Amino acid sequence: MAQTSSISSKKVFNVLGLLSLLIMFQNANSFEFKVGGSGDWSVPSDPNSYNQWAERSRFQIGDSLSFNYPADKDSVLLVNKADYDNCNTASPIDKYNDGHSVVKFNHSGPFYFISGVHDNCVKNEKLHAVVMADRSNRNQTAASPPPSPSADDVPPSPAPSGEEAPSPPTGSVEINPTAAPSQESSPPKNGASAIVMSFIGSTAAFICSSFLLGF
Repeated sequence: MAQTSSISSKKVFNVLGLLSLLIMFQNANSFEFKVGGSGDWSVPSDPNSYNQWAERSRFQIGDSLSFNYPADKDSVLLVNKADYDNCNTASPIDKYNDGHSVVKFNHSGPFYFISGVHDNCVKNEKLHAVVMADRSNRNQTAASPPPSPSADDVPPSPAPSGEEAPSPPTGSVEINPTAAPSQESSPPKNGASAIVMSFIGSTAAFICSSFLLGF
């Protein structure tokens, strides 16, 4: 009886481990951004600091944005563009007021955040973030410019009137084809992604070994 209970416990452990592994794989390519770079959500000293930071960032579907602030003094509102422009705090799409809010980007397009305190929003405690649709299209090589014509492609100038045009050279002319430019190497993988994938691989190996030992 004790042996049966031990086997059942190991099975439960293995199932939970596999579920955790699936969740880790699902979130392997996502990233949590700290608002403004530091995570601090407050009235900025530079009126454009939040939006300048957002313009430098590349948000993708599945990424998230974290806000840190005093829960008794401030909050985060997700609003539409009109309410963002007018600092209207009366009818937000969503409201976060726990002091450490994490908002996940579940679709592409613009996201508008303002402070739940109207006066703070008027003082530019607000953020406009644009989420890109596909992480795999983040890095695309630019199209190569058309090659410039070579000297061989330029037609010869016509001979002056009264002079005989020179005869074309006899015999075969050897043409050396120009080698096609090599394809640009793909950009290196992000270091954080490599660390995450390494950790996932180690975890997968541990769970698989535990699974085998359990049976």
